[in-house]
Amino acid sequence: MTRFHHHIHHSHRAGAMAGLLVLLFPIWFPSLFSPLSHASPSAFAEWNAPKPRHAKLLKSALQTETSSVQRSDLWTPLANQGWKPCVESSSVPALPETSTGFIQVFLDGGLNQQRMGICDAVAVAKILNATLVIPYLEVNPVWRDASYFSDIFDVDHFIDVLKDDISIVKELPSDFAWSTREYYATAIRATRIKTAPVHASANWYLENVSPILEMSVAINLYGIAAISPFSHRLAFDNLPMDIQRLRCKVNFQALAFVPHVRALGDALVNRLRYPSDTRSALGTNNLRETTDANDKRQAGKFVVLHLRFDKDMAAHSACDFGGGKAEKLALAKYRQTIWQGRVLNSQFTDEELRNQGRCPLTPEEIGLLLAALGFDNNTRLYLASHKVYGGEARISTLRALFPLMEDKKSLASWEERAQIQGKASLLAAVDYYVSMHSDIFISASPGNMHNAMVGHRTFNNLKTIRPNMALMGQLFQNKSISWSEFQQSVIEGHQNRQGEIRFRKPKQSIYTYPAPDCMCQA
Repeated sequence: MTRFHHHIHHSHRAGAMAGLLVLLFPIWFPSLFSPLSHASPSAFAEWNAPKPRHAKLLKSALQTETSSVQRSDLWTPLANQGWKPCVESSSVPALPETSTGFIQVFLDGGLNQQRMGICDAVAVAKILNATLVIPYLEVNPVWRDASYFSDIFDVDHFIDVLKDDISIVKELPSDFAWSTREYYATAIRATRIKTAPVHASANWYLENVSPILEMSVAINLYGIAAISPFSHRLAFDNLPMDIQRLRCKVNFQALAFVPHVRALGDALVNRLRYPSDTRSALGTNNLRETTDANDKRQAGKFVVLHLRFDKDMAAHSACDFGGGKAEKLALAKYRQTIWQGRVLNSQFTDEELRNQGRCPLTPEEIGLLLAALGFDNNTRLYLASHKVYGGEARISTLRALFPLMEDKKSLASWEERAQIQGKASLLAAVDYYVSMHSDIFISASPGNMHNAMVGHRTFNNLKTIRPNMALMGQLFQNKSISWSEFQQSVIEGHQNRQGEIRFRKPKQSIYTYPAPDCMCQA
């Protein structure tokens, strides 16, 4: 049974102010919060509980009431922008009479990077008139998830949606059982392509992969080509419209999560919309009980905050997050170990990085941004996040601002989460699903999840707030700014960053900017 935070409306502000006192107490009386004298230095070497960096703004945010007009405008859905999804081919889809062979791809990265790779793999198979083998997902050194495609995505749905576009097989015929990841890792193999450039053109595949398929036909009676690495290996420009639309069809229609992920996602969404049902639902291990109820009450609204603030991101950004000298040294050491100094951001000062908008917002900073926009302490906030660097101490300011903040652990019992426990890709899949069903989505850090969600929600005309990172970096460096000045700047700086359609520019990703390639005027 997970704990359930039961919040009484009239106690929110008192509780938030009490939380603020706890947060600011170490600032006012630092001598009382020095490390325990008998503790070893290593116990505190990684990070000390970070103090609020913007205490004045935080105090004002907790004391400021949001106007009903501002709240109403904030939650108003996007108006029809005159565009609709268009992913079908301009001609009647038809499979080639004969396949040129099998295409295998090996995909690195986390869930969202792999998702984009899957879409590209389908497009490359179409370009080559080849049969696609269900992609192999590599074990990423950061996420350490060994899940297969079929553990995350509904394979039968994937094949059925694309059956008129390309031929797909779940696995290679037995004659090709030798073509495995281990086989290609042990030596140079004639059937492996490892020279595919980043953002390769369609012609590159026709000129370089087609001969491999033809060569292997002569040897094995049927062609096979394994492409590894494959992440970001197909261009976004100068491709036929039908190929572009096929990529979007895969991303927005063919890639559905497995049923148990969707069931858990539906349960979380229902509990966010009908919070009074949450207590009775926890521990029942009956997701259908929650999702199938024909509840006639008015559904509540909720916002999803994607907070990618893990150690990997923090180190790579090379920014200062307020954890003191120990944290700076720990992140510098991690950066050197993982990337051997190949992090361009480390050449700049923290001030320069913030002015350029290169620093991810901390939980405290994204909380202040949300408060300035008009979200108040009655807002139901779902936290989509992996491990937060600094733990609960890092999140405490955000929780003080939004006491109704929930996540997978607070909304679902351990039994309900058993199938996704310890599996980063499945945990991310649940967050993705809940994010797509939220009234508003906002991310504290640009990245693959942010980009995927911006594109998918644009495709469905859903409200998505894109933080103005450069503006926020500059505002947070102004230590004398008042709350009213901060709030006005935030509101003005985000007026046209709430889901308005932006057309894709050259070299930009079709998965982040689906218009105009995959959208038509309504």
